[in-house]
Amino acid sequence: MITLKSVSLRRGAKALLDQTTVTLNPGERVGLVGRNGAGKTTLFALLDGSLHEDAGEFSRPAAWRLAQVVQEMPSSSLSATDFVIEGDQALLAAQQQVQLAESENGDGERLADAYLALHDAGAHDAQARAQALILGLGFKTTELNNPVDSFSGGWRMRLQLARALMCPSDLLLLDEPTNHLDLDALVWLETWLKRYAGTMVVISHDREFLDAVTTVTLHLENGKLTRYGGNYSTFEETRAQQIDLQQNAYLKQQDKIAHLQSFITRFKAKATKAKQAQSRVKALERMERLAPVLTSADFTFEFKAPASLPNPMLVMSNACFGYPPPADAPAGTPPTVIVRRVNRSVMAGQRIGILGANGQGKSTLVKTIARVLPCCSGIVSEGKGLNIGYFAQQELDVLRPHETPLQHLLRLAKEGSPTGQSDREQDLRSFLGTFNFSGEMVKQTVGTMSGGEKARLVLCMIVWQRPNLLLLDEPTNHLDLATREALAMALNEFEGTVMLVSHDRSLLRSVCDEFWLVTRGGMEDFTGDLDDYQRYLLDEAKRSRENLRESLKIAKEPLKRVSLAGDIVAPGKLKALQREQGHIEKLLLDLQKEQHALEAQLSTPLSAQELADSGRRLNQIAVELSALEEQWLTLSEQIDMATRPIPS
Repeated sequence: MITLKSVSLRRGAKALLDQTTVTLNPGERVGLVGRNGAGKTTLFALLDGSLHEDAGEFSRPAAWRLAQVVQEMPSSSLSATDFVIEGDQALLAAQQQVQLAESENGDGERLADAYLALHDAGAHDAQARAQALILGLGFKTTELNNPVDSFSGGWRMRLQLARALMCPSDLLLLDEPTNHLDLDALVWLETWLKRYAGTMVVISHDREFLDAVTTVTLHLENGKLTRYGGNYSTFEETRAQQIDLQQNAYLKQQDKIAHLQSFITRFKAKATKAKQAQSRVKALERMERLAPVLTSADFTFEFKAPASLPNPMLVMSNACFGYPPPADAPAGTPPTVIVRRVNRSVMAGQRIGILGANGQGKSTLVKTIARVLPCCSGIVSEGKGLNIGYFAQQELDVLRPHETPLQHLLRLAKEGSPTGQSDREQDLRSFLGTFNFSGEMVKQTVGTMSGGEKARLVLCMIVWQRPNLLLLDEPTNHLDLATREALAMALNEFEGTVMLVSHDRSLLRSVCDEFWLVTRGGMEDFTGDLDDYQRYLLDEAKRSRENLRESLKIAKEPLKRVSLAGDIVAPGKLKALQREQGHIEKLLLDLQKEQHALEAQLSTPLSAQELADSGRRLNQIAVELSALEEQWLTLSEQIDMATRPIPS
């Protein structure tokens, strides 16, 4: 077990842990919660051994294997698959032992032991395990062998997560693992973590994720760790009851509680019988129950009343969304279209959640409406007086790293003024103060700020602009739980229209009355609630796995079709490709039979030389299988191109 006895830990002059005591038992799934800056990441440094306590006693079983997500952005020319395989430390150690034993040429018993260790470390299925993790986190099968450096930052961080999950461990530390995930990858991760057998400690600001994967909650506040049995919702309700009992503090909150309950009553009265609306009512009822916790937060804000409410706000007529061709593309290169033929109207007061699996075009749709991308074809008509407030998934898309919060607001104020004159600097400073940018923070450059501070600055800028349409693309990525609650309350009070893309199901439930599903190149209404959508994602993942398995089967009835390029493939050439593929399939089958026989043989008594020979042959088979599988896939792509029907 992990124990902290009267542990104190300081960073500079600040005491992050102050005489705190807590015990974590083997196999427990622990959610570590607390406000930003409370010391959660520093506690992780204590747990992983990179920091040591200043006072008291900390202990962790010495034999426990540790896995955690490295927070640095990876840079590597390795393929995605090889990079993730390297996360299996036991496998790497076994491979090094085999190389060392082979280089010595003589000690058959040592070589046999090395090959046995390699087999026990799972060398035979390491590639399959790594690729299952990569695909589960949203990558395409065509990206499995792409170099790590070819991916964007968010996708490289997903590979870091896959690398941590690849490592066999007794203690798994996850610091904000959901930040770079879409909802489909998040659902997959929840399923994976529920099967994890070791002790897990996770920092997250996603309440539904915490509810799904944790059974114990540690609350870090004022240097003290308090242990609560149960998931985050249980902790929240227990803490609400505790705060409720503190009458003096509770009485001071009555004005805020009355304000909260007034908008709960107002929005519950608007609910229809639709599943989404009922889900929203339940979320508001939870807010009502937890009023003492929500109103104890030190940060709240609200959107200003829009100057006008055009209705409709937007009309999309046969609109196609995607990306224009690169600047260096030949003249006449068409745009890359992702979402096609959308016919929708966005009305005043709508609360729309935009759903869709990774890569289907949610962000592309939002960027086009936000005027960041041009519409590929069709028409997007804006209502007179439309004023958009856009929260980009990557905050730096709308922020300037070398400018300060004050400079950002001065520029906005000047651009929004008919005379080109900005408001008084003191007024802008005061406004920034309402978003917790006070004192010297207003002159701190954005590039040196934390993710949460950048997100708050974007919200501050949006509120200043008094929008009537909010386009929010993953606004909660760097927000703590208290700020997420403040955002949910502000959105519920907002009089304009909200279009929201988020993997935070709690925010979606509490804000959205309807859902649009971006899927298979188009957009349609999703009539269920988020529980239905989670089941839909799991069904889609299952269908994808089945399609992948189906693609690996022998094509038994070759057909003469037209290739993608429009050229007719000669029947003789097609048959030659299929014969070659059939030959490789036979070789694969023979090698797999030999592999299974050798694995069975290793479980029987063998001499040292026999063990060494079997281990060496298993290693050779793994290499041969990998090469043959690459050849099979190449042939499969060629046959697929040759047998694909002409699009209608």
